[in-house]
This record gives sequence, C-alpha cells and structure tokens, in this order.
Amino acid sequence: MTNKSKKKREQLMGFLKTARTLKSLNNVQLSKIIDCMEEVKFGNNEVIVQEGTEGDSFYIILKGEVLVTKKVNGQQKVIRKMGEGEHFGELALIREILRTATCTAVGNVTCFSIDKEVFEETIPIDSLELHDEPDLIEDVEKPKNVGLKTSLNLRDLIPVPYQEGRYQGDPVTLGVGGFGRVELVTTLQHRKYFAMKKVSKKHIVAKRQESHILLELRILQAIQCDFIVRLYAAFRDTRYIYMIMEFCSGGEIWTKLKEAGRFEENIAVFVTACVVEAYAYLHKKGILYRDLKPENLMLDYRGYVKLVDFGFAKELSRGEKTYSFCGTPEYMSPEIIQNHGHDFAADFWSLGVLVYELLVGSPPFSSSEPQKIYAKILDGVLNFPPYLGESAKSVISKLCRPRPGQRLGNTKNGIKDVRHHRWFNSINWHKLRMGQLEAPTIRLIRKGPCYINFDILPYDKTKAEEEFSGWDQVF
Repeated sequence: MTNKSKKKREQLMGFLKTARTLKSLNNVQLSKIIDCMEEVKFGNNEVIVQEGTEGDSFYIILKGEVLVTKKVNGQQKVIRKMGEGEHFGELALIREILRTATCTAVGNVTCFSIDKEVFEETIPIDSLELHDEPDLIEDVEKPKNVGLKTSLNLRDLIPVPYQEGRYQGDPVTLGVGGFGRVELVTTLQHRKYFAMKKVSKKHIVAKRQESHILLELRILQAIQCDFIVRLYAAFRDTRYIYMIMEFCSGGEIWTKLKEAGRFEENIAVFVTACVVEAYAYLHKKGILYRDLKPENLMLDYRGYVKLVDFGFAKELSRGEKTYSFCGTPEYMSPEIIQNHGHDFAADFWSLGVLVYELLVGSPPFSSSEPQKIYAKILDGVLNFPPYLGESAKSVISKLCRPRPGQRLGNTKNGIKDVRHHRWFNSINWHKLRMGQLEAPTIRLIRKGPCYINFDILPYDKTKAEEEFSGWDQVF
C-alpha cells in the first residue's frame, strides 16, 4: 500500500510539473497541492467542464480519455482528445474566466481535482507563471455581463392551466407578492416551463421603485450561478414588466418547512450550504442580497436550492457601507435596525436566522409587531430548544453576533470560515458545486403535475392600468 501511494504521488508530481502555469513551483508547493486534491470519477458521456460556465477547478486525468469540443457556428466541433496525465482548467485557478471549451468523459474517467478556493489557500498566486498562449484550451476570457441571448418572445409564452380542482382550466399562479405575481408559462417550440414574474408598471412608479427594478434586472443579467435562479428574458408592454425566470419545480422551502414543522439536521445543512454557495458568488461580485428567508429559496427538480428575488439586492464595494432600511423584520441585522450602516455582514446575520428557522420551524426573534421584533433582535438573546445539537447552536451563535466585525463569514478568512465550521462537516463543497451530491431535500418533493409542489392560488383576472412615462426603455 505504501509503495502504491508513493508511486501515485510521484506520478501526480510528474503530471503537475508539466502544467505550464505551475512549473515555477517547487516540490514542497506541488506536494501541498497534491495533499489538497481529491479523486473524482465520471461516467461515459458525462460533462466534466461546460463551455461558457465559470471555471473553478483544475483537473488531471488519471484514467480514461476526455473529449474536448467547442461551439463553432452553432455546431459542436471536436478540438482534441486528452488522455492520462493531461490536465485542463489550470487558468481557472488564477483568473476570472469562463470555460471556453466543453470537456466530456469518453467511457469511465478518473481525475484528480483541486478547486480554486482550496488552491488559493495553499499556494500564493504571485508565485505562478501566467500564460496567454492562444492554443490553451481556456484562453483568457473575463466573465461578461451575459446578455439575454434567447429566442423567447412574449407572444410565444402560453399560460399552463390547472388540470383539476376548483381552479381547473385557470392559469397556474406560483406566487403573489407586494409588487406582482409569478405565473407558470410554457412555449410550444421549447417544450420547457418558465416562471414569469409580472409586475405592474403603474405600481412601480407609484412606489418610486423604478431604480430598484432596473438594478434587479442588471444583477440578474450578470449572474450565472447554479445556486441562483436564472433570468432567460425580460419584456415590457404598456401595463407590465415581465421577467422570464427558470422554473424550480420543487417549490418553496417555506412551503416544505410548514409541511414538515421543522427540518432534520441533514436537510437544514444541505439547504444552508446551497445558500452559502450563492452568497460566495454574489459577495465576490460585490452584490449584497439582503432578503434571505425561506420564501426566497426554491427547490429545483434535483432538490438543489436556488435563491430568488433580488428586489433588495445592492451593489457594494468592499469597505463601503449602505444605509437603507430594508429586509424582512425577523431577518434584519442589528446594524440595519439601528441605521449604523451595513455591508456583507448583514447577509451572514440572516444566514444564522435561517439556520435557526430551518431547525426549529420559526425564527429566533418573532412577534406580530415589527417594533417588538426589532427590540428582541437588539437584545440579542437566543433561546435554543433542548433538541438542538452543539454544532448547530455554535454556528447560529457565531453568525448572529451583534458586532458585524466578529460575525462568522465577516472575519479575515471570510466565507471560508462558514464552510469550515463543524456543522458543515458532512458537506463536500467541491461535489456540491459540481452538482454531484445527492440532495436529502429530494424526498420533500411531491410527484404529480408540474405545479404540485406549490400552493394553489386563484388567478387574478384584473388588469393593471397602463403606464407611459418611459422609465422602462431597457426592457
């Protein structure tokens, strides 16, 4: 066994030395990288790296072959085949790039992999050699503000009707909020479901929310993250703004939590881990979320959790504070309530509140009157029920520290400290990001018509008034 391990280590060391970006590293540094790498297996035709997605992992092929293809004039063109010892994704470790090719397993493939975050903790970036050769699989490509490249048209979107019950034949309403409704629609040519957010323009103008809606659109256009709901298209007419979003068929976490009373620990850990990944992505892009709550977490068909509703989101530079009073009372941090100025630390406070609510079934600070909720938050007394485990109590207490500077996620190691907390010991973060973890939430999802996991809501036949001020030109 010792000989086998030694041989494998020497083999990996040899492979790493052939990586152009890593060739300036010494044996001690390369050895550190090997210590952090993990073995990942892929089945025949499984996509390892998808063209156009954000790169966050580097791979060395140990066994099998990998086909490299690239989209040229709408067709997948084969670039080359890679075999044992070859590697791909090295630029993902040092640059903000999008994958410029798709790598697919040919037969069973075993790779050794390290992700960007672990790599950054291990090796000082300034000791790497940077290469810009055009023949690299991934040339340097900054993530662009991805425009809405889509063939969708508003007139092609057809409402999906209820198939039974008292609203049979009426269009399915997935949700209702202060600013509008979300309806389930489909298209004949795509045969795909979408969630259509429909907001009254007159209402937006009356509440002076034009800049918020425009910011929400801009943020959603720029986001490409598996833990955040996708925006496919945006339209307007004389009455409404329409945002055509990804449909998450598993329903809201809020609905599932009400059905279950409270979640088992493994479900709460998984849900929170998905939110941590969404936060990591947003915060890195300088986006503060500010509206975390179970109603804004959706389950996709696999049971993975996605963040929705960016109405309170804000672009913020590091070191900058913002002073808006916004959010859901139960989830507001002390610094928002006291108007001391807040930043990304406010998102970590709300993460602690979420963990508590998922495990207990109700938030730690609650009352029917907002003023009483704020008083409880400022008192900062957390009462834990006896069934909560020590690690759960620890992560909640550290996230809900009154001083933002002492809050888990907001100290010098940032969000890494949240990931490394013992409450998340069961999560393999790399596999979560790759979508390779089996979601324990899958058992919460009911089978049946596509809308079965949503509350049944009546259709609103009234039409909003027309609005012609022209603030919505970008839609």
